[in-house]
Amino acid sequence: MSANKAQYTTTTPMKPPDKPRRVVVLGSTGTLGVKALDIICNFPDRFELLGISANRNITLVKKQIRKYKPRLVCVGGAGAAASLEKWMDGSGVCVCSGAAGLARLAADNDADAVFNGVSGISGLAPTLAALENGTQVLTANKESLVAGGDLIQKTARKSGAKIIPVDSEHSAVFQCLQGRRKDEVSRIVLTASGGPFLHRKNLKNITPAKALVHPNWSMGAKVTIDSATMMNKGLELLEAACLFAVPGERLGVVVHPESIVHAIVELVDGNAVSLMGEPDMRLPIMYALSYPCRLPAGAGREFRSESIGSLTFLEPDTVKFPCLALARAAMRMGGDAGAVLSAADEVAVDAFIKEKIGFSDIYTVVETALENAADKSGKLDSLDEIMDADARGRRAAQTAVKEIATK
Repeated sequence: MSANKAQYTTTTPMKPPDKPRRVVVLGSTGTLGVKALDIICNFPDRFELLGISANRNITLVKKQIRKYKPRLVCVGGAGAAASLEKWMDGSGVCVCSGAAGLARLAADNDADAVFNGVSGISGLAPTLAALENGTQVLTANKESLVAGGDLIQKTARKSGAKIIPVDSEHSAVFQCLQGRRKDEVSRIVLTASGGPFLHRKNLKNITPAKALVHPNWSMGAKVTIDSATMMNKGLELLEAACLFAVPGERLGVVVHPESIVHAIVELVDGNAVSLMGEPDMRLPIMYALSYPCRLPAGAGREFRSESIGSLTFLEPDTVKFPCLALARAAMRMGGDAGAVLSAADEVAVDAFIKEKIGFSDIYTVVETALENAADKSGKLDSLDEIMDADARGRRAAQTAVKEIATK
């Protein structure tokens, strides 16, 4: 089949599986992981929880073990693992720890799907481990795709494993593309809420407390701050380029404060298709878990078109929110710029939350790191090369934070 006749994956009507789908949930104590576990628990005929992973929230992990009864558990450190094993003495639950344990959990041969709700670059190794094993990956870990998208796609193609996006925008694009040929698509447009400061005239004296209050979505601290700077949408552009093999010039962003339309796919004949839904991460998580089938939302959760009201669409202000333009610049640079950008942003956001730098300094830190650490000729053909670029980005960002903090 010629390239211009290639089709996106088509959703076909399917009956429920004969046996429950066995799922590993990485990042089970995070915002998305908690929702994924709840959905799995509510559909015991569809899903079986095989394993979970968390970093430091051992208290919640213990509650999840009691409630969901996984047989595999991974935690951040060896000490925490030893303590957990002692607490579960005789339970038969297998406990592992650290990066090696996370990769081991992701590559379990009994898993049908791995839900990756891990935040940050630490989600890359388990993504690759699952794909190498031929296991389907349901990913909300945008940093992995931004930093190592080429390697992830190469690994998926080699094993034949499918990647299902969980981010609301990319899930919407994925759904809109079902059954469509690539030559039918003119442009993919991601929507952005605009964050808490969309209508604020200046971004001076922004505190972490103010930036962490999102008007529509309930998300973790890192993603919420990224939404406030619009870096989140910039990272999602790089993510979309990887997931859908679309060049940057055919990717757009529109500010949509109501957060009802999650993405728009513009077609070559002048039509456009979009996906609408409430701003609730349960919806894309449910779709990813059940793909290619759909699960019932449940009483009271159905979408009602008559309740939408007005929908607003605005051009993004890249002067007020320069992080979006910075991400586009990284996309144009290529090489390891995405890995450096993502790493520097993690450092900058953490420094802002800890009140070491100001809100607008996040852009300055990431821009400085991109200028000083990115190598547009650098090829990222291995996990080690990606992690090296990530480390360079972090070092450059940490240096920039120190310089700002001492002024």
